[in-house]
Amino acid sequence: MKFLDQAKIYIQSGNGGAGCVSFRREKYIEFGGPNGGDGGKGGSVYIEAVANLNTLIDFRYHQHFKAKKGQNGMGSDKTGCKGEDIIIKVPVGTEVLAEDQETLIVDMLEPGQRFLIAKGGDGGRGNAQFKTAVNQAPRYAEPGWPGEEKWVWLRLKVIADVGLVGMPNAGKSTFLSVVTAARPKIADYPFTTLHPNLGVAWVDNYEMVIADIPGLIEGAHEGVGLGDRFLKHVERCSALLHLIDATEEDVVASYKAIRRELDLYNDVLAAKPEVVVLNKADAVEPKEMSQKQKELEKYSGKKVFVISAVAKQGLFDCLREVNQYITRERDKKEPEELKVEFETENKPWSPL
Repeated sequence: MKFLDQAKIYIQSGNGGAGCVSFRREKYIEFGGPNGGDGGKGGSVYIEAVANLNTLIDFRYHQHFKAKKGQNGMGSDKTGCKGEDIIIKVPVGTEVLAEDQETLIVDMLEPGQRFLIAKGGDGGRGNAQFKTAVNQAPRYAEPGWPGEEKWVWLRLKVIADVGLVGMPNAGKSTFLSVVTAARPKIADYPFTTLHPNLGVAWVDNYEMVIADIPGLIEGAHEGVGLGDRFLKHVERCSALLHLIDATEEDVVASYKAIRRELDLYNDVLAAKPEVVVLNKADAVEPKEMSQKQKELEKYSGKKVFVISAVAKQGLFDCLREVNQYITRERDKKEPEELKVEFETENKPWSPL
């Protein structure tokens, strides 16, 4: 399935049905009075997050969503039927933005979350509603109220625990394919990865969702290369795994370039915990690798892990390190009531 992470759609809720002008007419009842019913309410438009979607590709071929109009009121005090609602299903992690692409309307973060994006118009009142002691035979009714219409942007941000960042050809896709069951495209040229890939790894009995995005180059925060279009996909991650190609002449320069792009993109991304990894250790002499590791540790002030994704060396150590940040985030998000329930279930049995 083709990956699409941004779409513009048109939404229109239904107009309310018009009220009815009607009078009771029966044998032997000369002045029956007004009995015009109210119009039905127009259909509303909802957006719902579902767990089994991972792309916005459906919105490439279907961009207009219009709810049904409410039925007009009828005689004998019959209210018109309500217009049918529309439910637009989007992947979990989708942001709904106004037409200016800046104003956030809602962030769909939980499966089953539903949001009213356009309310249907109310139905007009029939002439029976306007009867008074002074005017006992009103000959007018309200038209239905109009619905809402708007253009909105859908922007998908994948939800993962760890985001892989680095220069093109740093070995991110290879790393993902080795530690998870994901099978991204792998080749020896830059920008082999053209859209985010997700994989699930297990570390110390913890599930870890890893997101691999296309490689970054200088100016990515301004859209150079594949740029900031894919940086957004690691905004929701708990930690970053920064892969650096150990075969490069100046690994410190590569590290600085990526850090600069993260800093310029936004403060939230720049402040995320980071685990620095030198990849392709199998292609570099041990003495040269040790020197590059020391240089990088001195500049970054962090422990630098040395791995080889191809040879499957040193992978577990860096995964365990990044998992510390993930478990810390999970502890913060765990509801207190679940903790209480867990403690209650594990209490020893007592007849009292």
